[in-house]
Amino acid sequence: MIRAWRYVRDHYLVLPLGGAIAIVWSNAWPLEYFKASQALAFAVNDVGMAFVLAYVAQEVVEAAMPGGTLHPWRRASVPVIAGIGGALAAIAVYLLYVGSTDEEMLVRGWPIACGVDIFFCAAIARAIFRRGSASTFLLLLALASDVVGLAATSRTFVVADVHPAAGLLIVPAVVVAAMLRRRNVRSVWPYLLSSAPLSWLACFWTGLHPALALLPIVPFFVHSRRNLNVTGAARGEHRRARHFEEVFEYPVQAVVFLFALVNAGVLLRGFGTATWAVLTALLAARPAGILAAVALAVSVGLHLPRNVGWKDLIVIALTASLSVTFGLFFAAAVFPDGPLLIETRIGALGTSVGVLIALAAARLLRVGRFANVPLARQPIGARLTRGRA
Repeated sequence: MIRAWRYVRDHYLVLPLGGAIAIVWSNAWPLEYFKASQALAFAVNDVGMAFVLAYVAQEVVEAAMPGGTLHPWRRASVPVIAGIGGALAAIAVYLLYVGSTDEEMLVRGWPIACGVDIFFCAAIARAIFRRGSASTFLLLLALASDVVGLAATSRTFVVADVHPAAGLLIVPAVVVAAMLRRRNVRSVWPYLLSSAPLSWLACFWTGLHPALALLPIVPFFVHSRRNLNVTGAARGEHRRARHFEEVFEYPVQAVVFLFALVNAGVLLRGFGTATWAVLTALLAARPAGILAAVALAVSVGLHLPRNVGWKDLIVIALTASLSVTFGLFFAAAVFPDGPLLIETRIGALGTSVGVLIALAAARLLRVGRFANVPLARQPIGARLTRGRA
């Protein structure tokens, strides 16, 4: 039972469960679903997601520590550049596609092209690569792209609700976190009870999306070197009650489930121009942009993480085309209820075919779990359920 839970946790399997419930519920009883979704949206999207992104950022920060897969900065910067490059390429293709039509209202949907489903990508990457360098690379890539999308969908255009001076609250938030770190405070709770509220209010009152609130605080949390090939109780420091990862292991899974439940409800009707614009941008342009950005980064002297080659990067780029829940979330943030929202959300949902594309590429290129298996004998998806990720 414990082993099964670890597999569910590491692969975020609560995400597809919540998404499936949302799709069935929204199409069978749409009025009831959208009432429940709107009631939960603030607590889940604006509060809960701050802890989830911090949970992901914690792993990335630890991977960037001395001895980690993303250390030093010449390695850590490559996935950030890849994420931004993939987002820019997707945005450009989305705008070109929309610009070739007469539907000018679709132009405002460009932030959807930034969405990378960080949980879905983590699940596929860990199924293929386990918890190795490639998985961490993809996590940071997805985080960088989603930060761009969250910044783009922030509410700075609602002038009446914005208080720019409130952004100064981030200064005492960081100062307090730095003081706690300097005094070697090991428990995560003092940081969350002092710095986190100030950072959240700074984001909320300035119009920046509150899901970004904990990212400036995460680097000050207690960290420990991460052996990505070890899971469960053997992870030592990560299993202690004062560690952020241990404290929020169960809450994060609950928020991920609710995030899918709140945002994945799509009425399965109304394909159109926006659908194809989103699919083209995410399934084609983003992987190409990621690979081009990595090539540029390497050419100027930056380094790929250990044990990550170009075959791995192709699979990573294809996996990053997944934009299911984050694409749906960004679509709802930029479009009001109506046909355009439905079209773009169906496009985001359609990126789920990227799972098959990524698995097929991993098999053909023989990377990750497919590396030592004869191609002719290895069916797509085989061995993905064997062992722990």
